[in-house]
Amino acid sequence: MLPGVCWRTINPSMVQRVAIIGAGISGLTSIKACLEEGLVPTCFESSHDIGGLWRFKEEPEPGRANIYQSVVINSSKEMMAFSDFPPPAHFPNNMHHSEVMLYLRLYAQTFRLLQHIRLQTAVVSVRQTPDFATTGQWEVETEKRDGQRQTHIFDAVMVCTGHYTTPHLPLKDFPGIESFEGKYFHSWEYRSFEGLQGKRVVVIGIGNSGGDIAVDVSKVAEKVFFSTRSGAWVMTRLGLGGLPRDLLMNSRIDAMKRRLFPRWINWMTEKKLNQTFDHTVYGLKPKHSFLSQRVVVNDDLPIRIITGHVQMKPNVKSFSGSAVLFDDGSIVDKVDVVVFATGYSCSFSFLPATLQSKCGRHRLYRRVIPLDHAPHTLAVVGLIDGRAAITGLSEMQARWSTRVFKGLISLPSEETMTEELEKEMDVRQNFTYENKNPLHVDVIPYRDSLAKQVGALPNLWWLLLTDPRLAFHIFLGPCTSYQYRLTGPGKWDGARQAILTLWERVFQPFQTRKAAPERKSRCSPQGLGIIMVIFSGAALLTCCFYKIGHVSSCCS
Repeated sequence: MLPGVCWRTINPSMVQRVAIIGAGISGLTSIKACLEEGLVPTCFESSHDIGGLWRFKEEPEPGRANIYQSVVINSSKEMMAFSDFPPPAHFPNNMHHSEVMLYLRLYAQTFRLLQHIRLQTAVVSVRQTPDFATTGQWEVETEKRDGQRQTHIFDAVMVCTGHYTTPHLPLKDFPGIESFEGKYFHSWEYRSFEGLQGKRVVVIGIGNSGGDIAVDVSKVAEKVFFSTRSGAWVMTRLGLGGLPRDLLMNSRIDAMKRRLFPRWINWMTEKKLNQTFDHTVYGLKPKHSFLSQRVVVNDDLPIRIITGHVQMKPNVKSFSGSAVLFDDGSIVDKVDVVVFATGYSCSFSFLPATLQSKCGRHRLYRRVIPLDHAPHTLAVVGLIDGRAAITGLSEMQARWSTRVFKGLISLPSEETMTEELEKEMDVRQNFTYENKNPLHVDVIPYRDSLAKQVGALPNLWWLLLTDPRLAFHIFLGPCTSYQYRLTGPGKWDGARQAILTLWERVFQPFQTRKAAPERKSRCSPQGLGIIMVIFSGAALLTCCFYKIGHVSSCCS
């Protein structure tokens, strides 16, 4: 190798062996992305099985993500599908965690990913080799369950451990917690309502986990007090006609409307949510708008509130013995259990200290590549959040990363990447949600931007000329990951059919009972699709008239 020559110009062809840390959704799709690019992946998984977050553990396992027994995925199966592997048609639209695990096993078996995974092998450390500046290689030290350690050399590393492994428990923000006479724990430890029968329980934190746990516990507890500092917009999984809501509100035309007319969309959405149940009356109304923070997806919370099983409360001010004092001056006595659903901290303990702060939430170029060190042979996959399942986001990140490793996608200079990241951070400061969760992205534009560099972005104008039926499905229908397999590297011949038959897979799990004969006026799935197209077009025209007329007073 010639000294002083830029690595990106001569070395990518030498990138062959890739270490992948974690065999959850992000790890599995990273293995597949490596295989598609002719790379040789080795995935290290510290537990005895694949699945990551979606593998239910009877007992919490330190250092690993955990879920509770009742978890059902918020995204529908089509919106969380891998881009070339539609879920079985008979699977329910919103799957229980056990069904998500089955889907992941089918994916791993179909694409022969298991042979590249070393189970019960934890990664202890990842270090740059002494000649890293010229080779871009990494020393990866692993430890097996029996304590045996081994050091491997890899040309690149993909970190796929996610951000639900280190519970954030801010006890210092709750004066008197040391005097609390009951039991308290983080939601990471929650498995089921067993042991909470007849108890008085306080749940702190109104994210999706907090909402699920409050509902779950309220089935057996004497009373559940649900404490929130900020409130939240709550929506159910059900949309128009009882179909999965995320399929009806995550199209390219919906993304366009949100981008062009955010205040109008905010007003209309909040109005519709309050028509279902008034968030002010229910003690849920937040100060922020619908689009500025993540919503809570929960089908049962309003029912538990209206029946008195869950009582909404403001932020906890302090503890005293078995009593909990809230900011509004109210006191709840004889509290038995407190569950802190207070989120997670981002931690990569196996990375060098010099990279710890740079692989965090603010120093990842395109939310993937850590800055300030080159060659760029380290990628963080799945450290991201949005109003969509992680599957499609991680998959696109993995496809993009492997092509960066191979030199098929050229990165800008360090200065340019830093400038782009700083501009992005400046924009995010204008939004409440971004301040609270810097992992957030606007899903469709983000995936499109990576897909464009990968060469997998569908050309809508060309499709309008050559395949208008498909073009209308892509623009007006749900923006599924199948769209990114229509063209370019990794093209899948079944992508078009997967898009066109989506509603058949959505309707099939409902067809377990022969209902009464349909009236002639009743819409078929195909008819529903036509209505959706007309509705979307009408909505866009309404938005345009709204924008032109400057009708903004109703959104103030």
